[in-house]
Amino acid sequence: MSPHSNAARLDPFTVRVPRQVDSSTGLRTLVIGAGAAGSALVRDLDRTPEFGLTPVGVLDDDPAKAGTEIDGVPVLGTLAELTELAVKHRAQVVVLAIPGLPHRMVRALATAAAAAGVAVRYLPSFLAALRREVVGSDLRSLDVNKLIGRAEVHVVSPDVRAVIEGRRVLVTGAGGSIGSELCRQVNAFGPAALYMLDHDESNLHRLQLEIWGEALLTDESLVIADIRDRRRIQQIFRDLKPEVVFHAAAHKHLPLLERHPSEAVKSNVLGTDNLVEAALATGVERFVLISTDKAADPTSVLGASKRLAELIVQANARDARNLGTGVFTAVRFGNVLGSRGSLLSVLAEQFRSGGPVTVTHPDVTRFFMTIEEAVGLVLEAGRMAEGGEVFVLDMGEPVRIVDLVHNFARQVQMEAEEVEIRYTGLRAGEKLNEALFSEREERLPTVHSRIYATVAEHSAVPEDLAGGLTGLYEAAADNSDLQVRALLAELLPGYRTPEAAPVPALSAPYPDGF
Repeated sequence: MSPHSNAARLDPFTVRVPRQVDSSTGLRTLVIGAGAAGSALVRDLDRTPEFGLTPVGVLDDDPAKAGTEIDGVPVLGTLAELTELAVKHRAQVVVLAIPGLPHRMVRALATAAAAAGVAVRYLPSFLAALRREVVGSDLRSLDVNKLIGRAEVHVVSPDVRAVIEGRRVLVTGAGGSIGSELCRQVNAFGPAALYMLDHDESNLHRLQLEIWGEALLTDESLVIADIRDRRRIQQIFRDLKPEVVFHAAAHKHLPLLERHPSEAVKSNVLGTDNLVEAALATGVERFVLISTDKAADPTSVLGASKRLAELIVQANARDARNLGTGVFTAVRFGNVLGSRGSLLSVLAEQFRSGGPVTVTHPDVTRFFMTIEEAVGLVLEAGRMAEGGEVFVLDMGEPVRIVDLVHNFARQVQMEAEEVEIRYTGLRAGEKLNEALFSEREERLPTVHSRIYATVAEHSAVPEDLAGGLTGLYEAAADNSDLQVRALLAELLPGYRTPEAAPVPALSAPYPDGF
């Protein structure tokens, strides 16, 4: 068991409430600390509404301050009551404003805030945000609702705790954007052990520091491994005996995988196969694959490789159900805001450098969620799974990329003449408009209003999937990209590559009416 699995964890509530943001007043904010720094912060936020945060209460480690006020903002209670008060007062942001707060307490407060679906900021990084630095990962300095065209919703039921609490949980791709958020949210539900697997040691070091406030790299919670290595994966499952697995490790950049399809197969297909095989052999109770909307009627190597990963999970789910050994499922969703390399971080960098903003096509649309929102729904889908489903998250209406650029620019207070959009044309394998469901899939409701499912018909899994995969793996091992593409098409008859959309001849300046 990881020595940190339950360290310094406040007793969190597990119910997240829908965020109801009044954009005229900003995000509802709890300030941690009623001392000089916290008091100054409350006054500054009250006087400067354009910062986008509205203080609704203050917490302090001195119980004698409860019931007092700072410039009309009440001191609501103590630090130990953070989760309860965050839910009660519908807080959306917590700012830690106690200088020198011990790492152990910072860790506990961050865990309690995460359990309530609340973003955490630290005073130094917040002060940087006040200087209007454009930082793509600082989502909470932006109005997410305006970016994605709908209210961001976080609802995680108490039943999720029953799936995670007291169990050994393994997260693959733990150092990535989705994987690291999975680790943070899973940790809040009290697992017996949280194993974080990644092939990049720097990512693991950063993640351990974020979650626990220290990164000594000396305990078994960090696992360095490549999911392509079958024998290594088998060893890890034998030794650690995980009971719940969230598989987020994958290659995900579409244009790169179009150029290197063998690498997509090695990681996204073979890697998934290795994990599912090890999970079946060791009696894993619940296995959840993180998939993508690009797997629906795939037109790219990325989409095809992730659709094969879904089929591997579905094929083995039948065997697991027959043997009564475990539940295997997949969860499909679109783009997430705030991930490394995501649109938002690219926009921030392009704005910062003063160069034109590049967009593939004037009419290109994508589905968007925040990372916290997507991961919360992944946990819900994993709880509901009975085996063999591909769950599909309700991401609202697709958003035009051009509209998102406009909204982003407004929120970082850029002038119209400062922004220029240059259209580059769709790249090989890219769709103008993504779909969450294949044309051959039925959209089925579930008990959760934000989660749908498509249950594969028997014919959806190719009859000789195992044999076809063997040939695909051999071609990928030989780095025979042409053969890999041909075999992908054989395994997925609907797989096709679209013709690239025409590129507008001229760059487009920011439209009038900004």
